[in-house]
Amino acid sequence: MIGTWQALVIDCEEPAQLAGFYQELLGMVTVQSDEDGSWVSIGDAADRPAIAFQRVPDYQPPEWPGQVTPQQAHLDVKVPDLDVGETEVLAIGAVLTGQGGRNFRVYLDPQGHPFCLVSW
Repeated sequence: MIGTWQALVIDCEEPAQLAGFYQELLGMVTVQSDEDGSWVSIGDAADRPAIAFQRVPDYQPPEWPGQVTPQQAHLDVKVPDLDVGETEVLAIGAVLTGQGGRNFRVYLDPQGHPFCLVSW
């Protein structure tokens, strides 16, 4: 082993706003943030891997399902019931894409990153 996983970093326009969305979605807490708001990390605890959000100049959100600006990566979030999960993510700012299948549905977070709710 060369190292350990520190964080998955997501580029965005407003790190605090997007971190708040994922905190609500995943039940995580803020474990690190810069004074200028350009970086926010959330996780289960400070000593565990995190999801981090970093501000980038001239941020362009990925297109879904297009690939002119590709998604590059996305999160799958396991839920016990897709209908209940959908109601809850829409209430905190997700956007329904209408894409998906029997066991998954695709949404966009408040800054345009795709993510899936899955129920396997």
